[in-house]
Amino acid sequence: MAREIVRGAFAAVFLPLSWVAGLPRATAVLLRRARSPEERNASAARAKFNSASWSLELLKHLDWRRFEELCAAYFEALGFTAEVSHSRADGAVDIGLCAAGAHKAATIVHCQPWNAYRVGIKPVRELRAAMTSAGAVEGVLVTSSRFTQEAVVFAAKENVQLIDGADLLAKLAALPPQKSLGLLEFATQGDFLTPTCPRCSIKMASRKSTHEGRKFWGCPNYPRCKQTLYSSANAPA
Repeated sequence: MAREIVRGAFAAVFLPLSWVAGLPRATAVLLRRARSPEERNASAARAKFNSASWSLELLKHLDWRRFEELCAAYFEALGFTAEVSHSRADGAVDIGLCAAGAHKAATIVHCQPWNAYRVGIKPVRELRAAMTSAGAVEGVLVTSSRFTQEAVVFAAKENVQLIDGADLLAKLAALPPQKSLGLLEFATQGDFLTPTCPRCSIKMASRKSTHEGRKFWGCPNYPRCKQTLYSSANAPA
């Protein structure tokens, strides 16, 4: 599944670019000028990051959905089959890892992207519950942030491996260069910064509170969907 995600992402980026290149010059210019303010803001935000190499800042600012997809693709690069299940109430996924030749996932992976604070014990408990439900013997919790000592102690007792931002950065850099570069290109294609609505699976829009003036991300389907996200890493510009 992670391979399909990667292929689909590459196709979504490169096909339109080749299509535009074949158009008359004036038509191509008009297409570029027709971008919405949101698209222009997203392009400006992407330009702040060096997409030629991995960095901790890049990991911290990835859209939470893209971070999950990156983690699934990373484990596929290690030789696992990643089975993604959209069964969690908050919109996040369970990633089940099957070793070569296995028919059942022995490891469950959860992701905690762009968290401004240390990840505490609650997500570790939630992962442990998912492991029990799936009959998995191991768990992996990945974050671009860091973990509290309480989370570290509990994870060690429950056969849960913790991978923080620095660990993930080192693991990505340790891959064969071609695989590491492929994952980097996948992670930074398109709008990799704007968060995805957990309920509607579409990119959210920058909003500002009418009372306090605080910036946040809101679903474009409002008022039908009232999902909002606040994040120090992914706060709207």
